[in-house]
Amino acid sequence: MRLLNTYIDHTLLKPTATKSDIIKLCKEAIQYQFFSVCVNSSYVSLAKAQLKNSNVKVCSVIGFPLGSMSTQAKVAETKSALHDGADEIDMVINLGLLKSKDFDAVWKDIESVKKNMPYQVLKVILETCYLEELEIIKASELAIQSGADFIKTSTGFGTGGATIHDIKLMKSVANNTVKIKASGGIKDKKKALEYINLGVDRLGTSSGIAIVTGKSQIESNY
Repeated sequence: MRLLNTYIDHTLLKPTATKSDIIKLCKEAIQYQFFSVCVNSSYVSLAKAQLKNSNVKVCSVIGFPLGSMSTQAKVAETKSALHDGADEIDMVINLGLLKSKDFDAVWKDIESVKKNMPYQVLKVILETCYLEELEIIKASELAIQSGADFIKTSTGFGTGGATIHDIKLMKSVANNTVKIKASGGIKDKKKALEYINLGVDRLGTSSGIAIVTGKSQIESNY
């Protein structure tokens, strides 16, 4: 198994996050050698500058946290984040369109973003806490068909985060054709290892330091 720190997208997505908070996040990511930092798109350029002499990637969320903005808005935000140096994009699926069973629109929404980033990693956030089993399966299928590199459980801003049950459902659809990112509510090493042992390739968490050091962390950066 890879080292635990290399699974972690060190995350700070609070709307009140300051520039100083982002700089601190990047320093922590370098210190603990996390895979990436995950930030809102307005902070991509700042994070990129802080990480320029490191191997830590920059991940930007897109259409976050609701996913319900227009496809054109998601594409524009994606282009801006990539221009500012994002290595990976985590976009939120349009839940309303999914629940309306307008699957073509969901497909095109994801595909339109992926078309603008053929060489970068796209993770599609399903926000599983709002979905029934069949909707999780369908959302996973649509994301995969639309070119996603990862399917991801949660934003961390919904009514719940990753669960073992949802990961297993997503894994059954992915069938090793795409990777899976678990996020939301992952706060300790035990939980992190549970997901990794299920085959998860990435963990989105604001508790990365607690996970790798075993020390408790009260505050959440989600």
